[in-house]
Amino acid sequence: MANATNVLSTGIEIIGSIRFSNDMIIDGKIEGEITSEKGKVTIGENAKIKGDISAGEVKVYGNIEGKITSQRCELKDKSKINGDIKSKVFSMEEGAQLTGRTEIGG
Repeated sequence: MANATNVLSTGIEIIGSIRFSNDMIIDGKIEGEITSEKGKVTIGENAKIKGDISAGEVKVYGNIEGKITSQRCELKDKSKINGDIKSKVFSMEEGAQLTGRTEIGG
């Protein structure tokens, strides 16, 4: 399994840190830090994250309360972010909500 995708589906609640190396899809509730050096994390529409996210790529459809640090960050139309974003590449669709500061490039 060279490129496995990890899935935390709706109904799963985790309190604690998550570390992964490949790709991850989260659609549950997480309270804690989510970390990956180069992996891609997708925050699903039903997801509620309370904690910082650091990953190679972050794609957000759900709710995050915390800081996002990544190489690439995409906020989709129904996403809600309450926190700062630091990313080399950043995109935000119409309808996405962001309360916080952004630092783009670098």
